Amino acid sequence: MHSVLAINGGSSSIKFALYQVGEPLKRALSGKVDRIGLSGTNLTFQDAEGKPQASRSLAAADHKSAANSLIDWLEAQPGFASVKAVGHRVVHGMKHIQPEIVTQELLDELHRISPYDPDHLPREIELIEAFLQRHPKLPQVACFDTAFHQAMPRVAQLLPIPRRFDAKGIQRYGFHGLSYAYLMEELARLGDPAAKTGRVILAHLGNGASLTAVRDGKSIDTSMGFTPTAGLVMSTRSGDLDPGLAPYLARTERMTTQQFYKMINHESGLIGVSETSSDMRDLLAKETADVWAAEAVALFCYQAKKWIGAYAAALGGLDTLVFAGGVGENAPVVRARICEGLNFLGIELNESRNAETAAVISTQTSRATVRVIRTDEELMIARSVCRNLESGAVNKKD
Repeated sequence: MHSVLAINGGSSSIKFALYQVGEPLKRALSGKVDRIGLSGTNLTFQDAEGKPQASRSLAAADHKSAANSLIDWLEAQPGFASVKAVGHRVVHGMKHIQPEIVTQELLDELHRISPYDPDHLPREIELIEAFLQRHPKLPQVACFDTAFHQAMPRVAQLLPIPRRFDAKGIQRYGFHGLSYAYLMEELARLGDPAAKTGRVILAHLGNGASLTAVRDGKSIDTSMGFTPTAGLVMSTRSGDLDPGLAPYLARTERMTTQQFYKMINHESGLIGVSETSSDMRDLLAKETADVWAAEAVALFCYQAKKWIGAYAAALGGLDTLVFAGGVGENAPVVRARICEGLNFLGIELNESRNAETAAVISTQTSRATVRVIRTDEELMIARSVCRNLESGAVNKKD
């Protein structure tokens, strides 16, 4: 039986999943390499039933060594010999609208646009090149996180800066596209009519957080912009800021561009406001005794509520709201606070169903349906690879 391998590289981790090709795809193995570049780098994995297996420590000073250690381990697994193609999450895809077979031309382009996302793209390229070096005949497919938003209207893509920058590709792209594509496919599978002919707001709320407005199955706006730092406040990212803050801190704090970049991506958001944790679970546990933790939670919920209101305006109403991501899927109190006061949009939560994280957490009389869907970027990557295999875009191995 043929298999496909999904690779989801992050700034300090690599998620992976092996799927047996069929209808539906069957997950045979999945896992994660985390704390790359730090002490205690570990490979953890689960079997086909999702049962955790023994973890193992890795000596991985960087993504390249982590990738090679992961490939070493994968090669020793029984299912690896049946892999017909590898799919990679690629955060930035510029104008690419579909998953594409990796060629040298595409790799050269990804190297060229690496400055667009220096936290992710260079590491994802290293993963692709590691597989290319070790298994040069194994086809690889790049699945772009920006592709889902390529249908956005021009007005939602434009940045209000001089035109010469737009000509250089500096515009709003949006991210979390693999997650959003998966959520829309799940909505359609669940029989929600809004998936094809309705007004949907998708809230991917995790360490990275964003919201997207979808009309008739197509993205019309999203909170992340030119980079994944924009939009909603996140675990360590600031989200939207007054652009005047950068020159102000340069003058008063002598802050360099690199220092500012580090601050807004790694020292801001929930960790910046609370000064104790970037994890929503920690903040909820201590909010009654820690005013800064309480303010961090309140800021997150308040901003998410504002984005929902803005996107309901852009959509001309709301039929379905979907919560996903680590916070969206697992924090009922956050969902409740975000939805509080949104009755004018037709949102009414069923408290008990929300508390138990039911699939539908809105009341039967709620005009808008509110859902919780567990997103699965790795499965979306695997589906994209299989579609490329079926279309003949990927040259099948002998």
